[in-house]
Amino acid sequence: APAPSGMDGSKPLKVRLTFSVILVGISLLFAAVVTDHWAVLSPKVEEYNATCEAAHFGLWRLCIKRIYVQEQGAKDKGCGPISLPGVHNCSYFKHFTPGETSEIFEVTTQREYSISAAAIAIFSVGFAIIGTVCVLLSFGKKRDYLLKPASMFYTFAGLCIIISVEVMRQSVKRMIDSKETVWIEYSYSWSFACACASFVLLFVCGIALLLIALPRFPQNPWETCMDAEPEN
Repeated sequence: APAPSGMDGSKPLKVRLTFSVILVGISLLFAAVVTDHWAVLSPKVEEYNATCEAAHFGLWRLCIKRIYVQEQGAKDKGCGPISLPGVHNCSYFKHFTPGETSEIFEVTTQREYSISAAAIAIFSVGFAIIGTVCVLLSFGKKRDYLLKPASMFYTFAGLCIIISVEVMRQSVKRMIDSKETVWIEYSYSWSFACACASFVLLFVCGIALLLIALPRFPQNPWETCMDAEPEN
């Protein structure tokens, strides 16, 4: 006889395993959204025994680090690496907090990129939270129907964060190509990697959760006949 809730015995286990991986993806998503290491920018080093300013930024803040240049071989390279010791100063973007200054993003018209990336990332976080609520509610009796909308919310969350990643990538490219900035070198850092990894986990596991939630198809032709109601 079929299970009364419509679930076979292995289905709850599959849901819990998939949900565990999704929680890892959500953790990476939150880490990417709240940290400031999406991209690292550095200018050309003009002279030795002086300080140069490298920058790293995220969705909300820009951090400038003044690094003292001593090595002669660093002249042909950019300022950095950012891990070298130096004076660290972070400020929120001006369009988020009017009292702060962020000339890089105002002068080079990066404001639209920054606001778009942040807004889309917030949508991603919202979809992930709603999906998690649906999964937690589905653990109750006869509520496994909530797995289908949860899977769609996780898929949407993954799509939103990868769109945010692409907007940020275009923003960095525009800053490097612009003649109004001193930045000549760039690299993507670990927050960027967290966002990409969260996209993979949320998108793939969202689809996997949808497949798990779908009703099981008959493996043999006679199963449909046996489940059919007898004719009067």
